[in-house]
Amino acid sequence: MEKRKLSFLEIWNMSFGFLGIQMGFALQNANASRVLQIFGADVHELSWFWIIAPLMGLIVQPIIGHYSDKTWGRFGRRKPYFLVGAIFASLGLVLMPQANMFIAFLPALWVGAGMLMIMDASFNIAMEPFRALVGDNLRTDQRTFGFSVQTALIGFGAVIGSWLPYALANWFGFSNETIDGAVPSNLIWSFVIGAIVLIVSILITVITTKEYSPEQLALIEKQKAQSDEIEIVDKEKESSLLDIFEDFKKMPLTMRQLSWVQFFSWFGLFGMWVFATPAIAQHTYGLPYTDSSSPAYQKAGDWVGILFGVYNLVSAFYAFALPYIAKKIGRKKTHAASLIIGGIGLLSIYLMPDKNWLIISMVGVGIAWGSILAMPYAILAGSISPKKMGVYMGIFNFFIVMPQIINALIGGPLVKYAYGNHAIFALIMSGISFLIAASLVFKVKDVDDVVQ
Repeated sequence: MEKRKLSFLEIWNMSFGFLGIQMGFALQNANASRVLQIFGADVHELSWFWIIAPLMGLIVQPIIGHYSDKTWGRFGRRKPYFLVGAIFASLGLVLMPQANMFIAFLPALWVGAGMLMIMDASFNIAMEPFRALVGDNLRTDQRTFGFSVQTALIGFGAVIGSWLPYALANWFGFSNETIDGAVPSNLIWSFVIGAIVLIVSILITVITTKEYSPEQLALIEKQKAQSDEIEIVDKEKESSLLDIFEDFKKMPLTMRQLSWVQFFSWFGLFGMWVFATPAIAQHTYGLPYTDSSSPAYQKAGDWVGILFGVYNLVSAFYAFALPYIAKKIGRKKTHAASLIIGGIGLLSIYLMPDKNWLIISMVGVGIAWGSILAMPYAILAGSISPKKMGVYMGIFNFFIVMPQIINALIGGPLVKYAYGNHAIFALIMSGISFLIAASLVFKVKDVDDVVQ
């Protein structure tokens, strides 16, 4: 038995839930710092509030990956996790910008941070089983294309989420002004719409996608003639959560090599997400670092949403080109070149004369983002046993969340003490991190790449 070749529509439907996940994720990335500042957070404290997100990923994703590997029921193997994650993420999306409703019980800032925690934990519950599903269902010759389609949907969802606050304020008449410490209505309604789209898109994937049963995957794995090392590891494994630590010790060489690429890639991304709004408000709009509630600051925040939408839109279209570029020059060279372009894009933000020129910078970031979302997973999937796809995709997340945790701990103090309250230098550091990641790609062994 072997996996059947899926049609474009089947691959599209299988990944469609990512559109909703990333729409919610984009609303969080572009606006969480602004929301927390409205509720009273200082710019130096932002990265500490954001530490909740990678901590949730560190804890949740390996556990969810482990149990989704062991789960099989009437609703499938991975799909129950998508649905539960989507429900709780939607709850967080609706309540985070309205945290001041609970001010009689707790300060709005702490309620908002709590909703951020619930929201991000839920995104993590949904996200890695989705990536594992692509590894489960696709043949080796379709994996790069499958992860590229997933990246395209991630991009489209993120564009909608990033541009929605600006669109509601400028095209539909919703207010973007902060009154009495409340989040502007354009942000509140953006988060509500994001919650609805998230639920609907997840349901489309759940309803239209079939999964291979554990027995079918075992037969496929047997016929694929996995390496002796992977077969022995699988025979030794029992269905215990503590096995995650043993799996971590025995991770494939390719994963170890990719871990450093991921570390510097996501260190850079986290710095951009946390500090883009204050950095652009200060450096491009000329606002003082203490300003977090003026109409000019809200306009800067809306423009950051537009810029984030630009890089996600670029990543969506670039995702369709990735399989063809990788076929010509190999996946490693494709990923390295993309990271270099993204690094240059981040560095160029410092030099751009006005807000419109920043669109050019975001084109470069979008090329890197498109590759970050597809190439590492396409490279990794070929080195993992199907029985361990979920848990190793979860463990792989360690190398995404650890750099974010480190950046969360040191990012604020760096801005305050090393950068003299100039948040733009956090974006410069992100650009340098991308360039370091690009140099490390060449050390990775891609076992499935047709071009080495």
